[in-house]
Amino acid sequence: MAIQAGTYTLGPENATLSVRTGRTGAAAKAGHDLLIDVTAWQATLEVGDDPAQTSIALDADATSLHVREGTGGMQSLGDDDKANIQETIDEEVLRRQGIAFRSTAVRNGADGGRLSVEGELTLVGKTCPIAFELTLGADGALSASAVIKQSDWGISPYSTLFGALKVADAVEVAIDARLG
Repeated sequence: MAIQAGTYTLGPENATLSVRTGRTGAAAKAGHDLLIDVTAWQATLEVGDDPAQTSIALDADATSLHVREGTGGMQSLGDDDKANIQETIDEEVLRRQGIAFRSTAVRNGADGGRLSVEGELTLVGKTCPIAFELTLGADGALSASAVIKQSDWGISPYSTLFGALKVADAVEVAIDARLG
């Protein structure tokens, strides 16, 4: 299904933006895979009659990432653990710097229900190219995900226990929404 021409505004009130992390290292079984919600963000999807006239812009507050859940690990993740992770993300990983995405090209995908999106993602003050597919279901559901390598943006994946437990370099960023 094609997206109807128009301007769509997305944010936490009508969509979810999330980050999934994995773990690696000799002590990986002690850590947790995290599902993190971005709670302060806004995206604008401007759809033209021709996909080439379509653009996507997203801005997110880097301090609004909140751990929803942690799976795996030797013990369950408590509220204090979640708060400590959030502080580490704010201070050491994203350093309280804004997150922004701007599309540079949008094309119809192989089937009519997808758009191929290319653009630039800015994290911790560094901008790098990124590409992903945006899918629209018959019911107006919109979804997209992209795997990014933190190191491409100069981010050193968090590690502890002298490097024996690390957050995997590749994290998945996903958006799920329903166009109204």
